[in-house]
Amino acid sequence: MVELAATRLIALHKNKGKSVAACLKSRTDYAQNPDKTQQGELVSSYECSPLTVDEEFMLSKRQYELMTGRRQKNDVIAYQIRQSFKPGEITAEEANKVGYELAMRFTKGKYAFIVATHTDREHIHNHIIYNSTSLDCTCKFNNFFLSGLAVQRLSDMVCIEHGLSIIEPKPYRERVKRTTFPKKCTKRDELCTAIDQILKKKPKDFLELVFQLSELGYEFKDGKEPAFRHSGEKRFIRLRSLGEGYSQEDIIAILSGKSTQKAPRAGNQVHTQREFNLLIDIQAKIAEGKSIGYERWAKKYNRKEAARTVCLLRERGIDNYEELKALTEKLSGRFNELSDEMRKSEKRMVEIGALLTHINNYSRTRKVYEDYRKSGYSRKFFEEHREEIQIHKAAKQAFEQLPERKVPSRKFLNEEFHRCLSEKKKAYTEYRQVKKEMQEYLTAKQTVEHIIGIEQKEKQNLRKEDSVR
Repeated sequence: MVELAATRLIALHKNKGKSVAACLKSRTDYAQNPDKTQQGELVSSYECSPLTVDEEFMLSKRQYELMTGRRQKNDVIAYQIRQSFKPGEITAEEANKVGYELAMRFTKGKYAFIVATHTDREHIHNHIIYNSTSLDCTCKFNNFFLSGLAVQRLSDMVCIEHGLSIIEPKPYRERVKRTTFPKKCTKRDELCTAIDQILKKKPKDFLELVFQLSELGYEFKDGKEPAFRHSGEKRFIRLRSLGEGYSQEDIIAILSGKSTQKAPRAGNQVHTQREFNLLIDIQAKIAEGKSIGYERWAKKYNRKEAARTVCLLRERGIDNYEELKALTEKLSGRFNELSDEMRKSEKRMVEIGALLTHINNYSRTRKVYEDYRKSGYSRKFFEEHREEIQIHKAAKQAFEQLPERKVPSRKFLNEEFHRCLSEKKKAYTEYRQVKKEMQEYLTAKQTVEHIIGIEQKEKQNLRKEDSVR
């Protein structure tokens, strides 16, 4: 059973022994099954007809070959997005609209698609099938390495915008397998159990623990990441990968009495679940959408921005406002440091450029100025060579302002210029990344502050009403 909104991207391949047209028809027919879609009422489409979607997909593929002269190398004929929702949280009609919005935003309106909403199971789910060939028949869909993750994140944003539940990401060890079969004890679980049993015996130090594990058939590998491997196994298991309480530092702390031993782990390890209070509050506020304060906030701030904030907090593991504020201040501080470094480099580059110009001008006008001096500073000579003489004087004045009036060589200045340029380029790379992150965090912080402000005002109003009563 699917408990919360879940999304998958699946590439639809051509079946062996079948034509592309036959495969497309079977896939689209299954998605539009009348028994699953309330006799076809829960089917919507974009730039194609549900009745002839397979033929229209094939037509675009033939047009692609004629226009480009290229033939498809792989056997991918279309793509499917499966989007499931929490039981009882959404109607079939609303689910179809959410699926249509997801498909439109993911494909950016460049690929024809159908959205079929199935109601034959306890959880309502969408089958979104879009063509692998674009509408203009000039290119194929680029199924990049992280496209599945991209559609999952986009689906989460759309669901949050509509006040729907999404799956909270959990560490690998905390994930619950969707099976009715008994959970199997993994090699990591066996190692954790062995460590727990030995710790109960209170060995004097870590070396004794390693020795007792060796008696149980475990081989130890020392180094930066200490690891164990049971006899007959190919790979070592790093202690740090076992979770909290099982790293070398944690074990040494337990043995020295600085830390207490955690409860023995049986089967899958149970970690202390981290509550994302701030995240939960925001999602609840979005889903609620009833209070006057929320309505005012929603008018000023787009619901999409709130969804982006939730996704950002989930990905970065931020569960309270103080942590968000600290990260924002840290990024702002680093942004200002990089800005100062770049301005300093730019200023020095301008100074070096001006100095090189003066050096070139001095060399170019030196003979003219010497002739001017030999003429006894003749007014007639000055008028004839006014520009060269003034340029020469400007260069001399610039040199007099240098420390110790020492003029650096052109080679030295060129080397310094390229060094400053390299430092600026290096700083700019980090500057762009920090600026992007800072803007994301600032926007999230602003959104959270508004939500917190709304809640505080609502509490104050309730207190005033109670006092009046």
